Amino acid sequence: MLERFRGGWKRIIEPIARLCVRLGISANAVTVVGSVLSIVVALLTGVTGWLFAGAFMLTILVLFDSLDGSVAALTDGGTRFGAFLDSTLDRIADWATLAGVILYVNLHNDLWYDPAETSAPDYMTPYITAVALYAIMTSFVTSYARARAESVGCEAKNGVATRADRLAIILIGMAATGLSGRIEVLAAAMTLLAVLGTITVVQRILEVRRQMRAE
Repeated sequence: MLERFRGGWKRIIEPIARLCVRLGISANAVTVVGSVLSIVVALLTGVTGWLFAGAFMLTILVLFDSLDGSVAALTDGGTRFGAFLDSTLDRIADWATLAGVILYVNLHNDLWYDPAETSAPDYMTPYITAVALYAIMTSFVTSYARARAESVGCEAKNGVATRADRLAIILIGMAATGLSGRIEVLAAAMTLLAVLGTITVVQRILEVRRQMRAE
């Protein structure tokens, strides 16, 4: 859904891409630096418990995720290795983001305890952990389905939740939870992510089957 805004955003960040080219910074270097920063920030967010600050920093990094593509377009036009590297590191960054959520709910579950309550909502920790682990699986299978489809001569780019949509759900859920202190918000975001991820995987499987039957 959010992919439709990619073209407009690339035009906005084009001056930054031109600056990178003038400084001799390659597209692959931008890819590696951006991915490493995303991984480090995501994991530190989970360890420190600074959910809103982490979500804010990750949002900035995600917004500049397409900078490497803009740099490539201004230099060599993009290479097959560059595309491979970008896609591979994106998978690691996606894992790190959800791993940060899992670390947060397991290391900082005291943050949403209500002192006035006689019992803490400790069921939220295993629930969010399980749903986040499931969301990691659907995220990886979504990408795998597209790659495997291309290997057999099909396309599987469709789906209700692209990577941009999935990241938006995670980051909004993290930021809103950090501001409100309500862990239920994060639980709802993870649940939505898991549901939409499942739908996307099924959509891609059905799309490949449709294309194969039409041949």
